[in-house]
Amino acid sequence: MNKIIKELVTPFVAIIIAILIGACVMILTGHNPLTAYGALFSGAFGSTVNLSNTMANAIPLILSGLGVAIAFKAGLFNIGAEGQYWIGSMAAVWIGYSVHGLPPILHISLAVLVSILAAGLWAGIIPGLAKALVGAHEVITTMMMSYIAIFLSHYMLENGPMMQPGFVPQSPVILPSAMLGKIVDRTQLSWGLVIALVVCVIVYWLLYKTTLGYRLRAVGLNSRAAKYAGINVSFNLVLALFISGMLAGLAGVVQMLGVQHRLYDSFSSGYGFTAIVVAILANNNPFGVILASIFFAALSTGGQSMQLVSGVPAHLTDVISGIIIFLIASKDVISLVQKRWRRRHSLAPVKEA
Repeated sequence: MNKIIKELVTPFVAIIIAILIGACVMILTGHNPLTAYGALFSGAFGSTVNLSNTMANAIPLILSGLGVAIAFKAGLFNIGAEGQYWIGSMAAVWIGYSVHGLPPILHISLAVLVSILAAGLWAGIIPGLAKALVGAHEVITTMMMSYIAIFLSHYMLENGPMMQPGFVPQSPVILPSAMLGKIVDRTQLSWGLVIALVVCVIVYWLLYKTTLGYRLRAVGLNSRAAKYAGINVSFNLVLALFISGMLAGLAGVVQMLGVQHRLYDSFSSGYGFTAIVVAILANNNPFGVILASIFFAALSTGGQSMQLVSGVPAHLTDVISGIIIFLIASKDVISLVQKRWRRRHSLAPVKEA
């Protein structure tokens, strides 16, 4: 219990400091922080519609954040969750509009299965094998694969095989049998929220209650010691990126089947990149990912209301996010410096009197 509280202290303090710094910026620019933050909170949670839309925005962050957290736990930095999100989205939409005659349960299940396998292989084959076999850094390979996925979506939608007839670069709408139902009518909140919560419990069980999770965490803590203990490090690195990609792809599936219902030609959804921040703020704890995702979704949803009511630019929420990352990273840097300082002084020779 004390360990859990200790893990929550740093993110909580970082959020409070970031909010206070944001308030100082508002005062310096002639705005009332109480009015601005009140509008932000109201825009995110002030009504059933606002709360539902905030939770809807949190769903892809939860799933992709869980994927990034698993990679972090295995000592990997999966920066390509955005590309894996797009691969999952493309596969889900393609299955959604091209496969006919299936009942909803089978149609949705098929879209989910194909999409998460495609996204998992996208992360596991080239970045995973390159890391395991030749030591290529996953930051470079996952980033490269991410841009390939994004521009592949451009090709598919700009006079490509997935473009709906016409002049607008977008796919056909998925069939009703592939759509996730809404929890709250006339909002974006779908049953994908239940999927995200169930997956969170599964990820926690996988990481902390299974042998596989123990091996992934052991590889992340010390790959040399894990190898000495008989753990197949290469296999677990590939597997970690595969699972990470599956979860990021599932985020795209839920977003397409539950909210958008078609694929639009846009450069970036932003979910895959925000997921990195979510995992960092949650300290890679699966249940912490839920809270961090809701927080960042609230910043995004409430930011527009804050701008309309108080005149404070919505981009101030990006400043708050950046400050949070900086503070959490600074904590790790300070801890590292303190450890090295203590080790150096403990090894220093004692002078004779």
